[in-house]
Amino acid sequence: MPQLAQRVGRAKPSAIMVIASKAKQLKAEGRDIISFSIGVPNFLPGEHVYAAAREALKHDSGQYGSNRGADALLDAFLRHIEALGFSGYGHANLSVGIGAKQVLYNLAEALLDEGDEIAFAAPYWTTYHDIADIVGAKANVLPCGPAQNYKLTPAQLDAALARKPRVFLFNNPSNPTGMVYTREEIAALAEVLAKHPDTWIITDDIYNSMVFDGIGYHNFVFARPELKDRLVFVDSVSKTYGMPGWRVGFIAGPENVAKAVTTLNSNHITSVPEVITAAAVAALTGPQDIPQAKCAEFARRRDVVVDGLNAIPGVSCPRPQGAFYAFPDISVAFGKSHKGTAISNDVEFCAALLEAKGVACVPGSAFGEPRGMRISYTCPFEQLQPGIQRIQEFFAELA
Repeated sequence: MPQLAQRVGRAKPSAIMVIASKAKQLKAEGRDIISFSIGVPNFLPGEHVYAAAREALKHDSGQYGSNRGADALLDAFLRHIEALGFSGYGHANLSVGIGAKQVLYNLAEALLDEGDEIAFAAPYWTTYHDIADIVGAKANVLPCGPAQNYKLTPAQLDAALARKPRVFLFNNPSNPTGMVYTREEIAALAEVLAKHPDTWIITDDIYNSMVFDGIGYHNFVFARPELKDRLVFVDSVSKTYGMPGWRVGFIAGPENVAKAVTTLNSNHITSVPEVITAAAVAALTGPQDIPQAKCAEFARRRDVVVDGLNAIPGVSCPRPQGAFYAFPDISVAFGKSHKGTAISNDVEFCAALLEAKGVACVPGSAFGEPRGMRISYTCPFEQLQPGIQRIQEFFAELA
């Protein structure tokens, strides 16, 4: 029998979806399950988005669209990034894709050859390592534990860039930790990046509109504009606008990178559909009241979750300032047991928690940090406090 390509053996199912599927199965069996597993915003976009989609259906051409993206969508994205603080970009600097994940995969194909090195901090979004493995790149994972608030230091970055990786991939605000870099922290990292001109920079900042406490969103090019020639900014409508299923992602970067991604689109997806394009334009250019209100709500949810976790003896949860995640250090539980079930690592902890208390969380090892676990606090609000209480009870019952 013919064999599959070797790269398929390097592809792994999403650890997040494995946990979510298990929680869904238990719920179907009648269990009372509270899921903190999936990173979806759990709200819907405004009516103007649906109205734009319905109107587009009335005038649908049924034809192929632009590989780069429709002019109206590129214009809307330009206005969006200009409001964030990016300047000097035009259509030639942009390209769109079927969600940020597909855009990141295109970037990996455009920038990384087999055996090239890509550097990124841990905890990291699971897809970063998965994509590196599939394209045959070598991942240089930079451990950023809870003692340093899960943030990369300039010294770590300097040492990593001295190896001359082809790509440095950066995520701010962070999935899975929710941590956000201050203006000063970004400026310090930008100084290091400016010293190492041989590395592409990708900033995956799809949570840029979900920042709390007045800390603001900051990017390396704001501190060192000369980095613009090798920096690619990635964004999406998924999290900000409650549109993860609509699948629209963007890049802004050097013209040659945008052209390469557009060429790959011509081979991969052809184009984003007309109806989806219209909805994305409406989201970016229409009223922003829903995203702003949801950002404020997530900040309140953050307080409930983090205060509850830090009230558990031995548990430490650095305070996130963006996105909708918390990432507590649960290693105090390792070497203990829950009603006869031994717990030696994060995977066993999350399995026992789900079985005993019906709370689904994702083990931290899926994100490169096995001392922790990820909590996505986007479930219905009435489940939030009971879910945290169940986690507290679970820890109290450890022996």
